[in-house]
Amino acid sequence: MGMTIAEKIFSSHCGRGVRAGELVVTEVDFMMGQDGTSPLAIRAFDELGGERVLDPSRVAMVIDHSSPSPLEGVSNLHAMMRTFAAEKGIRIYDIGCGVCHCLLPERGHVAPGDIVIGADSHTTTYGAINAFSTGVGSTDLAAAMLTGKLWFKVPPTLRLELRGKLPPGVYSKDVALFLAGRITADGATYLAVEYGGEVIASLSVEARFTISNMAVEMGAKAGLMEADARALEWVSGRVSRPFTPAAPDPDAGYEDVMEFALSDLTPQVAEPHRVDAVKPVEELEGTVIHEAVIGTCTNGRLEDLEVAARILSGRRVSPEVRLIVAPASRQVLMGGMEKGIVQRLIEAGAVFVTPGCGPCVGTHNGVPADGERVISTANRNFKGRMGNANAFIYLASPATVAASAVAGKITDPRRML
Repeated sequence: MGMTIAEKIFSSHCGRGVRAGELVVTEVDFMMGQDGTSPLAIRAFDELGGERVLDPSRVAMVIDHSSPSPLEGVSNLHAMMRTFAAEKGIRIYDIGCGVCHCLLPERGHVAPGDIVIGADSHTTTYGAINAFSTGVGSTDLAAAMLTGKLWFKVPPTLRLELRGKLPPGVYSKDVALFLAGRITADGATYLAVEYGGEVIASLSVEARFTISNMAVEMGAKAGLMEADARALEWVSGRVSRPFTPAAPDPDAGYEDVMEFALSDLTPQVAEPHRVDAVKPVEELEGTVIHEAVIGTCTNGRLEDLEVAARILSGRRVSPEVRLIVAPASRQVLMGGMEKGIVQRLIEAGAVFVTPGCGPCVGTHNGVPADGERVISTANRNFKGRMGNANAFIYLASPATVAASAVAGKITDPRRML
């Protein structure tokens, strides 16, 4: 029997054929911590007796969740990260650089065939460029910084074949939400998800990141795609070191194979307070909103801002709505400025915040009031996610969020395209 992408990547790192279910210890190609998890990793590193990071070139820390710092205590944690990075010789991406999950592939730290860990659950994002990337705890990150290695249980794989062609007004976020609704929030627990089919092949790499990012919202350990010509072209402009992509064998053994025909898919919206409580937008149209958010590691890339600008150009955000835009990186913000996208969004009434996680985590920017309804391009909508357990968060694509911001209520974006 042949191998899945996950089995191929682990086999190449172990120097022998390994199968799903095996426990392995292997080198990690890159590792990352953000400001919500790095301080814990630093403490664990010290408790383990760490004096030096084995290979500083394989480590980065990112200040993106509370950026800039909203509190004295957070500022002290940021100072701890800066001191540790300077002492150990590792990279630190400070305030305004952007979200870790946009920065790592953007800056060429991740390549096809890599094993990547991050002390953040949405590290699954890099599977879109054929890396086995997964979230870990802060203690695991500390151990990997110390030794360069980590233990894994090679996961079985769920193969998702996405057939057809997405209709106008339907985007990769709609695909991700649709899959979360069908597979459920724990339907892929401890599985690697492998995406394929015509839909994936038709998407830009930016759009693919959105889908892999939300693999963890189905419980998955990784969200893997093949490194086709489009992905390799994207990577080649960023990664300077050699790499070896991994493709599944035709006779690979899967836990399950599921096929979805998406040619008739409509825009999707997740209702509070579950990411898998997904409905077609037409079933929720007319729901009044108070805040709209475009950004985050799921949908804060240039392509996402372009989609929103197409809808908002020549229109105004409803006076009853606050539209907050958080670019996923400084490069995204600068690209949006060069293309006139930022100006169009601001002219329409949008407010920009520092590149980073923005309102998503609820530590400072855009915390909603009691009873308010928010429509967001983020990946999670559980109670308290944006900083107020008495608010209600709906998840949707940048197009649906932009259209809803104009209308003041959840709206099918196809009406404005």
